[in-house]
Amino acid sequence: MAAKKSNKAQLESPSYRLPSLDRDFILGDSTRGLRMALEYQKAEDILRAAKIQSTIVVFGSARCAEDSPGEPGRWYREARKFGEIASRRGGAIDGHGVRTNVIATGGGPGIMEAANRGAYEAGAPSIGFNITLPQEQEPNAWSTPEFTFRFHYFALRKMHLAMRAAALVVFPGGFGTMDELFEILTLRQTQKMPAIPIVLAVESYWRRIINFEALVEAGTIARADLGLFTFADDAEGVWEALGLGK
Repeated sequence: MAAKKSNKAQLESPSYRLPSLDRDFILGDSTRGLRMALEYQKAEDILRAAKIQSTIVVFGSARCAEDSPGEPGRWYREARKFGEIASRRGGAIDGHGVRTNVIATGGGPGIMEAANRGAYEAGAPSIGFNITLPQEQEPNAWSTPEFTFRFHYFALRKMHLAMRAAALVVFPGGFGTMDELFEILTLRQTQKMPAIPIVLAVESYWRRIINFEALVEAGTIARADLGLFTFADDAEGVWEALGLGK
């Protein structure tokens, strides 16, 4: 009787792998759209199941720390205090199943850490929308573990930061902070998202860094566009400017 021919080659062939378990296929160029859909859906399912109805998004520099000298240290402390104030007063601490005005950040260090930390100290959950970078960004230790996400695509991360936002607070920051700020301002200017309060924390910093009046004078924005945002200088001032406690 002839020996049975082995089917080892068939079992080990890449074509035989289940598509959902085939790493080479899933990470290939042709399935980029699928990966983007998965990045959207995973976070959406988790946040929806947790009944997180709205967020307060906090942007700011990753480069300042609690013990930074001078102004950066103050920025950290104010962001931390704001995270606590907003969490206590905004509805993030669960009382009736639905959570509102939950602090959401980019999940990293600096101002992001400070806002997540303030929420933690208030006994509230907070969200960290992390991004995979060449120099790996690790999540800070203060975002709620089950609401700590990691994205590959900036576009999907930005989408999740915007889609539940009831307000935006922007502390001093660099290129990334400005990118995120102007993303939201553009969405508001073009009416691609609902009207939400946008507060730039530490007015002296923003006035020094960006000449908003020059944009109006050059005719590149309308004077009415300056009404898309306002300024505040400390945590209490930011909360008051948001008007969410009314």
